[in-house]
Amino acid sequence: MRLARIAHPQGFAFVEVRGDIADPSSLTCAEISEHPFGTPEFTGREWPLADVRLLAPILASKIVCVGKNYADHAEEMGSPAPAEPLIFLKPNTSVVGPEAAIAYPPSSERVDHEGELAVVIGQPCRDVAAARAHEVILGYTCANDVTARDQQLSDGQWTRGKGYDTFCPLGPWIVTDLDPNGLDVRTTLTHEDGTSELRQDGNTSQFMHTVGEIIEYVSRVMTLLPGDVILTGTPAGVGAMLPGDRVTVEIEGIGALTNPVVDR
Repeated sequence: MRLARIAHPQGFAFVEVRGDIADPSSLTCAEISEHPFGTPEFTGREWPLADVRLLAPILASKIVCVGKNYADHAEEMGSPAPAEPLIFLKPNTSVVGPEAAIAYPPSSERVDHEGELAVVIGQPCRDVAAARAHEVILGYTCANDVTARDQQLSDGQWTRGKGYDTFCPLGPWIVTDLDPNGLDVRTTLTHEDGTSELRQDGNTSQFMHTVGEIIEYVSRVMTLLPGDVILTGTPAGVGAMLPGDRVTVEIEGIGALTNPVVDR
């Protein structure tokens, strides 16, 4: 199942996106009556995907991020891979959806992309064993852990550099029946002149800590709630973006999340 949030002519809704993603004209949005958790109930209303606007697929209560979960990314950052998951938080006000602009803050001289697999939690949980983590997961989506790299490095902690409004694009939807192991994760930057460059090309098989291990670790620290989002780390190849660029995070089995970069 592909779960999404949309803006439609009468308002907003959670929906199931139905059809063949290889044929965008076939995609329709079936309205969910309340929320996507548990067994969704449908109202019977539908819209063609082309007639609505995709929003961030979940209203996250909190966003927990894992740093340096790929050894090659830890190496490019000049530090060893941590023995345990290195976690930090992004505010939920940083979340935007597909095609929403990433606002480049004037206080930063370098803003980087970080394409990541995101896990969406489906039920309240605490002290979850890694082997049972799948029981508390609603599904998976694409994320971009946008980072003001100069401020991350100068501040010595990551809240400001990771926390700006628009610094957590999510989407295009949540896929509920996905195996998170062995998925390709790619980030492409397209410049104003139309040229593109593949910046990141990793695979979740390179995780230092698996999705189950991450959920076990995080849930020992804090209670996880339905709609919480966990970003699982980024592969090597992070790099700067500039206003006028478009950044696309594409994950096998999910789809592509694209956002333009603009001056704030």
